[in-house]
Amino acid sequence: MTALTSENCSFQYQLHQTNQPLDGNCLLFLITLGKILLNILTLGMRRKNTHQNFMEYFCISLAFTDLLLLVNISIISYFRDFVLLGIRFTKYHICLFTQIISFTYGFLHYPVFLTACIDYYLNFSKATKLPFKCQKVFYFFAVILIWISVLTYVLGDPAIYQSLKAQNVYSYHQCPFYISIQSYWLSSSMVMILFMAFITSWSEVITLVQAVRITSYMNETILYFPFSSHSSYTVSSKKTLLPKLIVCFLGTWLPFVLLQIIILLLKVQIPAYIEMNIPWLYFVNSFLIATVFWFNCHKLNFRNMALPADPFVNWKCCFIPLTIHNLEQIEKPISVIIC
Repeated sequence: MTALTSENCSFQYQLHQTNQPLDGNCLLFLITLGKILLNILTLGMRRKNTHQNFMEYFCISLAFTDLLLLVNISIISYFRDFVLLGIRFTKYHICLFTQIISFTYGFLHYPVFLTACIDYYLNFSKATKLPFKCQKVFYFFAVILIWISVLTYVLGDPAIYQSLKAQNVYSYHQCPFYISIQSYWLSSSMVMILFMAFITSWSEVITLVQAVRITSYMNETILYFPFSSHSSYTVSSKKTLLPKLIVCFLGTWLPFVLLQIIILLLKVQIPAYIEMNIPWLYFVNSFLIATVFWFNCHKLNFRNMALPADPFVNWKCCFIPLTIHNLEQIEKPISVIIC
């Protein structure tokens, strides 16, 4: 394991060199193809009736970039050695393109996270309300700007340039891959916050979980439990809201949270071009929305406000008192989580 550092930079990233088999390019093709299929599956499973936001646009751009990488790998693997626009392409460029993508993906975590935070804060506070078409244009150019900025940074950094240039001395069967320190700290922080939140309100969480029932309502599978605050559509306390946010979040993302814990405990090192994926982004998206709710609990009014879009968690249905007359003859208001 080789670590690359730069005196002019505030980041650290790790270079891992592995002896790949003769069909290393084929393995890379299969990994990228599997990631694309996962992207398509995730995009297909998400709710279609959600509002536009920055994260949605970035997920689509990430899926397009993965597809572009797969096309490049396929073309170079098929023709092996060819000249295009005066540039000679060989198997070496498969490794080179993957390394550039890995560096770019590795440095995207913080910019995407911060931009999504700003987007949700502005939408929630209603500080700016742009027309729908203007919002689409704004998100489109914001995504393009982030990609161009990070890619320019990667290609212009001296330490990264030297590491890419050094690949000329490697054989075709050796291709280092890169581990993003940004994703490690981001994942660690989110898991730690979830753990602290669960410890803080573990008794309330267990009480809610014990009351959960599963049924079908309006052609959707739902989880429901007794609503404890009568028929109020407002939340007046962060302590009251926290266990409901935890149950709602973990009801969808518990397997992914456990996966993150295993990766962190075992110190599994995943290449950046694999680690930056659409399920991970939607996981971060739900975490950000829950955080915005918690910090602005005194402003929440679920009857009158349009909540931030979440393709996988219907936060509004988690807390609205709802009476379902023909559901096991329940008369009391209940809270609904749509899976």
